Amino acid sequence: MDKESIKERKESQNGSTGQTTDSQTKDGLAEKATVLQKNVGLLSGICLIVGTIIGSGIFISPKAVLLYSGAVGPCLLIWASCGILSILGALCYAELGTTIVKSGGDYSYYLEAFHPIVAFLFSWTTVIALKPSSLAIITLSFAEYASSPFFPGCSPPTIVIKFLAATAILLIVTVNSLSVTLANYVQNFFTAAKLFIILVIAIAGIVLLAQGKTENLSNAFDGASTSFGAIGLAFYNGFWAYDGWNQLNFITEELKNPHRNLPLAILIGISLVTVCYVLVNVAYFTVMTPSELLLSPAVAITFGDRVFYPLSWVVPLFVAFSTFGAANGSCFTAGRISYVSSREGHMVQILSFISLKHCTPSPAIIFNGLLAICYIIPADIGILINYFSFAQWGFYGMSALALIVMRFTRKDLHRPVKVPIVLAFLLGLLSCYLVLAPIIDKPTIEYLYCSIFIFSGVILYYFFIHRKVKWAQRVSRPITTYLQLLMEVVPPEKTETD
Repeated sequence: MDKESIKERKESQNGSTGQTTDSQTKDGLAEKATVLQKNVGLLSGICLIVGTIIGSGIFISPKAVLLYSGAVGPCLLIWASCGILSILGALCYAELGTTIVKSGGDYSYYLEAFHPIVAFLFSWTTVIALKPSSLAIITLSFAEYASSPFFPGCSPPTIVIKFLAATAILLIVTVNSLSVTLANYVQNFFTAAKLFIILVIAIAGIVLLAQGKTENLSNAFDGASTSFGAIGLAFYNGFWAYDGWNQLNFITEELKNPHRNLPLAILIGISLVTVCYVLVNVAYFTVMTPSELLLSPAVAITFGDRVFYPLSWVVPLFVAFSTFGAANGSCFTAGRISYVSSREGHMVQILSFISLKHCTPSPAIIFNGLLAICYIIPADIGILINYFSFAQWGFYGMSALALIVMRFTRKDLHRPVKVPIVLAFLLGLLSCYLVLAPIIDKPTIEYLYCSIFIFSGVILYYFFIHRKVKWAQRVSRPITTYLQLLMEVVPPEKTETD
């Protein structure tokens, strides 16, 4: 797209979309800068954190946590402990996010603390595997819950689940590509919906406890597991349900007053999630024995059938809302990782372009959605969860190390939030435990595949980033130009955070 057409397009939008900001004056005409806008406030930030964390995890992971912990008592303690440890870990991200006010989360922190190859390996793994596989997991769960009322007494056909999941991804990608404000409205609505159903389940559990339904909570520690690896796997699945507490760090450049709103949103959001998770698990045990919970194909639906009949259909409907909202939040942040890494030259150039009309990183969002659809086709949700958690916790540990390193190497940085450095050491140790314990207890081939995939990025970095092979640039240049014209996108203009 040539400069004249870009200028004409910008002038036609002046004063109509509210999506651009004043940049410079040339020949007496004010031009507009195409940049991501600060449209995310405190409430939207809290909704993004809560909405991304509370997806399908609280409706899937209770079985896994109970299975590996062995009893009701340890199960509830693990849910509470995961919440507390998530808050402590997220406080480290609050310091990182308010010190380095750039979008991209961990990627931006690695650029400051380590060699650029570390940041590249993160973006390579996250953009190609972690984020699209996460979106695939969540939308598969959404499709399963959304279709279950239409197939009473049996599981929905696999083809139906995959079709609905792919449709959900296309819808979410469209919303996030069209407008940041619209994506925030969608996120806020579905966050409110999921909090409503969780509140209903929690109140039902409290009422049942008041009526004396406490038999499943007595002798709560009988049969508790003492295996190091089993407890590790229980925490593994619990933390998977809490995953998402660092999502706001990926969109720091779009957050209003990040020095205040980032730590506040993290503390409020994760505390709210922790209370919800513990109360919901207590509610489950008021109507199901541990054996019944483990045998239930869908814990929340079983609870609804026993407590809310004949209105039990409400539960799968709101669970579907919950997973859809989590998928929307995941897609929203995923596009920013691709966008920032491409802006730094670590991804193909087209991913750093912004929609001229909507001021969204639409190429990066679309790319993430297409990969997620590819992962849906052969998807085994259990394998995807293991693959996702193993790599993700390794990177959490690297971020804790980045915080420690910058305390000594970047003492000049302004730190509006400064946490005790012991929290970073604690997050690092926890990450090592959650990466190593499941491998030691039950080594599987997925972990090897994941490691090979991550470190294969070294080869790509050497040829395409370090050496900058010329044939790759000759091939990518016409493709980039064609896609730029097709999608009407332009490179972002420089801002103070670049």
